[in-house]
Amino acid sequence: MAFIDPIVIELEGRLEAPGESLPVSGTVDIPSYEVGDKEFALDGGISYDVVLTNAGDGILVSGLVRAHAVGECDRCLDPAHFDVAGEIEEYFLFHEPEDAETYEDGFELVGENRSVDLAGPIADAVVMDTPFVVLCRPDCAGLCPTCGCNLNREQCDCAARAEEEYVTSDENPFAALKNLKLDD
Repeated sequence: MAFIDPIVIELEGRLEAPGESLPVSGTVDIPSYEVGDKEFALDGGISYDVVLTNAGDGILVSGLVRAHAVGECDRCLDPAHFDVAGEIEEYFLFHEPEDAETYEDGFELVGENRSVDLAGPIADAVVMDTPFVVLCRPDCAGLCPTCGCNLNREQCDCAARAEEEYVTSDENPFAALKNLKLDD
């Protein structure tokens, strides 16, 4: 699930011996990304800073991605700003394993031309660090479900009126008690 164009790192002549490392950093210039049905704008794209390490039987990619995203507040629909700071940890094997079933989450292989594509791990890290609920501020009051006003900017009396109407209505489960006569 990569929403990023391929970021291919050629390893030919590099990382030949176990333990050798190669730092790689850069910025992916994309204007936005989607998670489910939500779209998030990116101010400045996605920056990444990773280290590729020859671990003997494969290449370990570890590092961080960072981005500043803007989405829609889930409560009031105003713009919501948040920072993404996700971790990358991906392992690319040199050869397909004999027992592929031991890799429950699947596995990636170093390309035939001895290269790795960082687009998938970067996209995964961004998605995993995107909040499930996006808020413009932690105490966002949201929208009034009756009149639709933004309760962060203005107040309405819909909740008080609805409560008063409910207390006196027959829909209230305690309405049967209003005519109850208690003997002293």
